[in-house]
Amino acid sequence: MIIGGVYSFNQGLEVVTANYADSLAEVYRVINSVDAALFKTKISSEKTMPGRLLYHPKSLNVAFRAHFAALGWRTHRVHCDYPASFYTADYTPKGTVRGAFREMDFVKERLGVEVQFGKYAFMVYNVCAKMTIFHNEGIIDAGIEIVPLKELALQMSSGVSYFEQIVWDLERRGVSNIDIPVLILGVAA
Repeated sequence: MIIGGVYSFNQGLEVVTANYADSLAEVYRVINSVDAALFKTKISSEKTMPGRLLYHPKSLNVAFRAHFAALGWRTHRVHCDYPASFYTADYTPKGTVRGAFREMDFVKERLGVEVQFGKYAFMVYNVCAKMTIFHNEGIIDAGIEIVPLKELALQMSSGVSYFEQIVWDLERRGVSNIDIPVLILGVAA
């Protein structure tokens, strides 16, 4: 795969380049190591593109996971303890929520990386909520979000998020005082 788009959210490019140059080089190496052609294996059953051969997002994620793991990047989970103090007096829970967690795809040296070939809401959640949570938990100081460019997303199932969407949204949203620096990389096959 290749990097075809770069967007610096809250000085993400500057911070990642200055503080994580070696890790950024590894991220670029991982992206360039994934041969997307190997993962154009999904036969669509969607009404809008029946029988069409598409890229398989889960298989792409597996490939990214293998390449990152080989370089020492690790998945990081934060377990969630949900408080009961916010229930109303009219509601009594039928049990407790066990095993809940939030997960960052890859973490190394306080840099978090998310690979998102899924639905649009997850892409925005990664940058605007999850990365802030992991920063507040003392796990990361900056992040990288890897998403497909529209050209690639159009060759996946409908509803897959893409680089141009998040850039448009973040440009209009602006930066909040709780946002961390995030480098957003748009990839193509």
